[in-house]
Amino acid sequence: MIVESYRAARPDGSYPHIVIDSINLQRLIDLVTGSRLDELVTYLSESLGRLAAAGADVALLASNTPHLVFDDLRRRSPMPLLSIVEAACVATRAMRLTRVALLGTRFTMEARFYPDVFAASGIGLVIPDADERAYIHERYMDELIHGRFLPATRDGMTAIVDRLVERDAVQAVVLGGTELPLLFRDGPPSRVPLLDTMRIHAERAVATLLAD
Repeated sequence: MIVESYRAARPDGSYPHIVIDSINLQRLIDLVTGSRLDELVTYLSESLGRLAAAGADVALLASNTPHLVFDDLRRRSPMPLLSIVEAACVATRAMRLTRVALLGTRFTMEARFYPDVFAASGIGLVIPDADERAYIHERYMDELIHGRFLPATRDGMTAIVDRLVERDAVQAVVLGGTELPLLFRDGPPSRVPLLDTMRIHAERAVATLLAD
């Protein structure tokens, strides 16, 4: 998506210079599940150090859940960090939305990093109820992160979106998990907009690169 957005803005055939440090997802999950957030900050800070040493000028966490420790990482980062949450909030505000729902892992849905950022912009953030959160998290961890995108799961998630619209009067749904857009890509149109935080984040990164 970064390459696609960059080339759309620079039709001269240019490509962005991208440095990737692909981390151990299972270690990240274990640290989050065990509430070992200080260790998570250290682990991700080491990754940022490697990126900086490789010449990166700006960085992003290409996932939502690690934003649990984003503020601590930003303070320790050797370069500017782009927040997927802040980018999603800007996009939501640009659409003049005031009440949206959030889907993601349980860690993302139950943490404060999305509600706090959105509330500061006057946007109400609704999360699914406990049973719905359990369903979403289970499917996320057992299927989505392993690249399994099943029609039955898409139908289940769509039913949750429909209930959020009817029960909570949300105007849109923030897909606060980078696998979620892949689940919904082949389904029928949603009753409300589905905000793809992965694409929003990538486009924010490109805008930052082109602004320098």
